[in-house]
Amino acid sequence: MKSLDKIKGWADEYLQGDRVIWAVVIALSGISVLVVYSSIGTLAYRRMVSPEYYLMKHTMMVLLGLGAMWVAHKIDYRYYSKLSRFGLWVSVPLLLYTYKFGQTLNDASRWINIPIINQTFQPSDFASLVLIMSLASMLSKKQENIEDISQTLLPMLGWISVICLLIALSNISTAILLFITCMLIMFIGRVPVKYLALLLLFGSLTGVVAYKVSPRIETAINRINSYMNDDEPPFQVRHSLIAVATGGVTGKGPGNSDQRNILPHPYSDFIYSIVIEEYGMVGGILVILLYLVFLHRGMKAAYNSELAFGGLLSAGLSFDLVCQAMVNMGVVLHLGPVTGQPLPFVSWGGTAMIFSGLSAGIILSVSRGATDKTWGELSDKKETTINEMKPVTGKAA
Repeated sequence: MKSLDKIKGWADEYLQGDRVIWAVVIALSGISVLVVYSSIGTLAYRRMVSPEYYLMKHTMMVLLGLGAMWVAHKIDYRYYSKLSRFGLWVSVPLLLYTYKFGQTLNDASRWINIPIINQTFQPSDFASLVLIMSLASMLSKKQENIEDISQTLLPMLGWISVICLLIALSNISTAILLFITCMLIMFIGRVPVKYLALLLLFGSLTGVVAYKVSPRIETAINRINSYMNDDEPPFQVRHSLIAVATGGVTGKGPGNSDQRNILPHPYSDFIYSIVIEEYGMVGGILVILLYLVFLHRGMKAAYNSELAFGGLLSAGLSFDLVCQAMVNMGVVLHLGPVTGQPLPFVSWGGTAMIFSGLSAGIILSVSRGATDKTWGELSDKKETTINEMKPVTGKAA
């Protein structure tokens, strides 16, 4: 009993915010270490290194992700409103640099190599995070002028179009998911429906530009055509379905996957198929439930947030992470075209793991702010509360 009391006391002091979110992320992180270690053998053999080397490297990235989550949850989430606009301006040159000079991995130029530490960095992860933060900030501050096109809506529509276009130059699926997330945030932020239609128009124009200039558009079209051709699924999808089919109810057991030696990138894009093959339907359903619980708790933090910024921020980040997860699992189950989206908190990855941790930490900060009254006021300007947001009507929000 004393040991449990000590653990509870330590958790009360150091792991604040929604405990369920902490439990979900830690559980997914544990699954990640087990499944990546099981599926990394072929890569280790090709590069003539020990699988344990990759185990230690991935475990370190998981710990860094959890560390980023811990740091983010200790910071009053209202600080992120001040940092978000600066982050947008930084993300633009980063995305342009990636498009022109980015490092190509897995047939896609999405990464910048960081010298000295020899670690790749994916600017689209950073840009997605700061766009969601900035959009939540702008919406929360402009509730009184939500129908002012020039002062309120055009800046938001402009930033959404620019960031999504720059991401689409190297990563079309991420740009589409981010655009959908922005639509959700604006809907929750009481933006009139007629202006959401304007956002769709902006999105369509952005898509046309991306179609003309993105070097990835041909790959995207080929993947869509391949998905539509039910007679001949892509190679990786066929073996993903084999993994799912042979996993049964309880799976083959940890480390007993057969398709890990055949599937391209079984430790990242198709890691969910290895989860099902080794842990069966039980493991696959458990992972889905963990993401659904994460979404529920993130939305609960949004609902309980006193300030509009916190609610919009938590809702947007929760939806973004879970949407990525559902797309990844949908590809594995042949419910959509191959996208290359990672499984948050589970897939092998460096910056993706860290930015997922940051997103979860910010959601925890919002949930903490609903109960911790020690958060200080960050500005003299009155901030919009959830109760002060205008109700949704047919004309205005």
